[in-house]
Amino acid sequence: MASVTLKNIKKIYPFSGNEQKKNAKKKKAPDKPESNRPNLLVTDKGVVAVQDFNLDIQDKEFIVLVGPSGCGKSTTLRMIAGLEEISEGELYIGDKLVNDVAPKDRDIAMVFQNYALYPHMTVYDNMAFALKLRKMPKDEIDKRVRNAAKILEITEYLERKPKALSGGQRQRVAIGRAIVREPQVFLMDEPLSNLDAKLRNQMRAEIIKLRQTINTTFIYVTHDQTEAMTLGDRIVIMKDGVVQQIGTPQEVFNTPANLFVAGFIGTPQMNFFDAELNRVGDQYDVTVDGVHFELNPDTQARLREKGAESQAITLGVRPEHITLCSADAGRPHIKAKVDVSEMMGSSIHLHTNAEGKDIVIVLSTLDLPAEHRAGFRYGDDVCLTWDPDVVHLFDRDGISLTF
Repeated sequence: MASVTLKNIKKIYPFSGNEQKKNAKKKKAPDKPESNRPNLLVTDKGVVAVQDFNLDIQDKEFIVLVGPSGCGKSTTLRMIAGLEEISEGELYIGDKLVNDVAPKDRDIAMVFQNYALYPHMTVYDNMAFALKLRKMPKDEIDKRVRNAAKILEITEYLERKPKALSGGQRQRVAIGRAIVREPQVFLMDEPLSNLDAKLRNQMRAEIIKLRQTINTTFIYVTHDQTEAMTLGDRIVIMKDGVVQQIGTPQEVFNTPANLFVAGFIGTPQMNFFDAELNRVGDQYDVTVDGVHFELNPDTQARLREKGAESQAITLGVRPEHITLCSADAGRPHIKAKVDVSEMMGSSIHLHTNAEGKDIVIVLSTLDLPAEHRAGFRYGDDVCLTWDPDVVHLFDRDGISLTF
């Protein structure tokens, strides 16, 4: 088992010949950014897919890289695996610098999104293949394959070929093929994305159990924040090749560093309101749609510590933290109209229009009056409020004012 350290890792995809000639004619200073396009930073050297990635992964830690498509998470994983060349920076597995070490010599195992099983081989032979290449004794190969099959509950499928297996079973075989190698580091690149929702839930639970059984270092890539929240000891949230925040699932949920993290983590995503932060002496409050809302003492202390002044801000409140109140309840509230009421069984997801924005509220059906337990009607008037403890404040650049 081993720790993994990434120091100032950068991945640059060079221009093609024609693009390079065009770029040379512009005579720009080396490394000067030429332009920012969606998901891409373009310099004289080429397209920067991953920028200054720094991360210390502890031995036996489960790290999840998460972010939207094209954010650089799979590229980062492939650099760790040795399948992509590192343009700049240093990668250590244990105490060994491995930038120029071949993938087969890094003592890692990787599970791919598309399983990558040999169709002409049985499950047993697929799992044993890498061990046979190492010329391992047959009895040791057999022991490892059968132990892995037992852990993954696929012993009865060892003589079948991949075409005779379901998607979930194939994924277990792919994981088993990695387990038998007993690697220092286990890499997984969106291994559940090809499965249906029910099977994804089952396989998430299997991976959690597997982690407890084999107790190795895991680096897991996904675009699904639910997977990230349920699997990771720590989560690395990426956007446009840049790390936005690193923290435990609870840390990134409770204290997002910026507007992107706040909107990306959480389902349904956080609601955002245009607001004003008001400072009078050493006291703060916020105004939303002309209504003043209090801030709790801890938030006010953090704002004072940062020297925050009155300014236009974005206020965030998670759907489960917004409640309904009556117009005459004496609480500060904003008015909204119901657009869509989604019955989710034990809860209702209420889409409302407030300030011209779609504001989503998650309400427990048990807490609602009897007439609303089956949902709300389109156009119903509702009043929205929240407690001072649950708000998140971001400046106009999207940076948290209290992080």
